Amino acid sequence: MALIPATILTGFLGSGKTTLLKRVLTEAHGQKIAVIENEFGEENIDNDILVSDTQETIIQMSNGCVCCTIREDLRTTLQDLATKKRKGLLDFERVIIETTGLADPGPVAQTFFMDDEVAEQYLLDAIVTLVDAKHAPQQLNDRQEARRQVGFADQIFISKSELVSAEALDALTHRLKHMNPRAPIQTVHFGEVALNKVLDLKGFNLNAKLDIDPDFLKEDDHGHEHHDHHDHDHSHGHHHHHDDDVKSFVYRATKPFSPAKLEDFLGAIVNVYGPRMLRYKGVLDMEGTDRKVIFQGVHQLMGSDLGPLWAPGETRVSKMVFIGIDLPRDILVQGLDQCLT
Repeated sequence: MALIPATILTGFLGSGKTTLLKRVLTEAHGQKIAVIENEFGEENIDNDILVSDTQETIIQMSNGCVCCTIREDLRTTLQDLATKKRKGLLDFERVIIETTGLADPGPVAQTFFMDDEVAEQYLLDAIVTLVDAKHAPQQLNDRQEARRQVGFADQIFISKSELVSAEALDALTHRLKHMNPRAPIQTVHFGEVALNKVLDLKGFNLNAKLDIDPDFLKEDDHGHEHHDHHDHDHSHGHHHHHDDDVKSFVYRATKPFSPAKLEDFLGAIVNVYGPRMLRYKGVLDMEGTDRKVIFQGVHQLMGSDLGPLWAPGETRVSKMVFIGIDLPRDILVQGLDQCLT
C-alpha cells in the first residue's frame, strides 16, 4: 500500500489554523482528508461543522473527510486510523495534524521517523506554520515555542496582515526569514490559501533543491565582507534587529568534503547539539562520487541519500543551511572547513 502523506499544521492560537482547517474540510476538492486535532485547543472544529454527540473519536463527514481528536497519543491515533483504512472502515488519502498553539512540532515530526509502525504507513510531507501578523512580534519575543514553530516550518503563512502597517509586515517578514530562510513566506487572508500550497510540499523529501531566500543570502555575503555576522539588518534600514535565539545560517564550500571526516563531524555535532537543531539540510559535493549527496535532519535524526549527477560544467558547490536555537556558528563553520579535502 502507498504511504499516507501527513502534514503538520502549527501556529499560535488565533493565527487562523481552525479557519484554514474548516476550509480544507468543507471545500469540495475531491480529496479525502483525515484531520487529527489536539483536542485541548481553544476552539475545536466540532462546534461549527461537525454534529456529533457520540464518544467516538473519529467523525466521518459528508464530503468524505474525517475528523478525529487525539485521545491517547499521536502514535495510537495514527495507527488506529491506518488500521481502519486498511480494513476498509475509513476512506482517506492523507492526514493533517493540527498541533495546539503552544506545541513544539519537533516531537510530532520525530514520531514519523522514530516509530517503525508509523514510518511503515505514513510519509511526513511538511510542517506548515501560521503566523498572526498582529500578535507575532510579541509572541516571538515572549515564547520560544513560537520561535521554534517558525524554525521548523517548510512553509510559513502570515495571517491578519490587514491589521498591521506595511512597515510592520515588512519587518516581521524580514525577521521570519532570518529565523528560517528555507521556508517560503506567504501572506494569506482569512485562511484563504490554495490547497496545493498546504499539501504535497515535499519538505522532508531528500531532493537536490535547497531553496534559500535570495535576500537572506545577499545580506549574508554582505556580512562576510565586513566580518560582522551579527547585524544583517543594516542594508534594509530597519530600526532594530531582534536577536532571536532561533537563527539560521548558510555554509558554502567549493572544495569537496571527505566523506569519513564529514560523517564523524556531523555525527558528533548532532550528538551534542541535536536538541537545539531544528531543521538542517545540505546538498554536498563529496569526494569519490559524481552524484550530489543530500542530507537533512530534524534534531538528532539525520538521513542522507545520493542525488542526481552533477551536470557537465556545473560548479560543484556544497551548500548547507542550519536552523536552530543558539547554534555555535563558529564551531560549525570551523569543523566543516576541516572536513574539506
